[in-house]
Amino acid sequence: MGQIIALGGGGFSMEPDNPLLDLYILKQSGKTNPKICFVPTASGDSENYIERYYDFFKKQSCQPSHLSLFRPPTRDLESYVLDKDIIYVGGGNTKNLLALWKEWGLDRIFKKAWEEGVILAGVSAGSICWFEEGVTDSYGDGLEPIKCLRFLEGSNCPHYDGEADRRPAYQKLVASKQIQAGIAADDGVALHFIDHKLEAIVSSRRNAKAYRLSDHEPVVESVLDTTYLGG
Repeated sequence: MGQIIALGGGGFSMEPDNPLLDLYILKQSGKTNPKICFVPTASGDSENYIERYYDFFKKQSCQPSHLSLFRPPTRDLESYVLDKDIIYVGGGNTKNLLALWKEWGLDRIFKKAWEEGVILAGVSAGSICWFEEGVTDSYGDGLEPIKCLRFLEGSNCPHYDGEADRRPAYQKLVASKQIQAGIAADDGVALHFIDHKLEAIVSSRRNAKAYRLSDHEPVVESVLDTTYLGG
């Protein structure tokens, strides 16, 4: 059963006092003490980001570790990844993330892990990377489409309510056929896919939502049913 949990925003890095999404991710492993591995490639392996990860997950019922490509834990990255229950990808520059993963073979390794039941999760860049395409600011000013790993069909846009330019940019890109139709997620929203199918949408914020964009003319934005984890 391949699972991907894609966060539009939130989690330990954005909501340090709101653990709902991260606890949800841990629960999906079905284990009392799952092995969770943080992959901070998109942030250039930011030490502060890694510290915040451990600050949260060391307090939970899990075994936290992280995978650095600047200080690799082992030469055998495949065995290292396949030993984990959850891979949690951090935010940052999606283009650099994809380039480094391809160079190190992590794109192939993560696909194998996903097919063997390791949960793939992530926020922002760690969300859009799993889709065919995503909306990114990796190139500097402005938002542009980017080709991603293609584990999941369609496109993805995170931070839909968190950054003023996200909603109009995504709609414009879909309308102009620069990016295919897909799903947007507000900050605090997680899209939970099981075997390619969107099975659940959950949120850590009461009014946060997810949206499906069609490629009709004009673009149609449909609000998707979202379950608030706090109530």
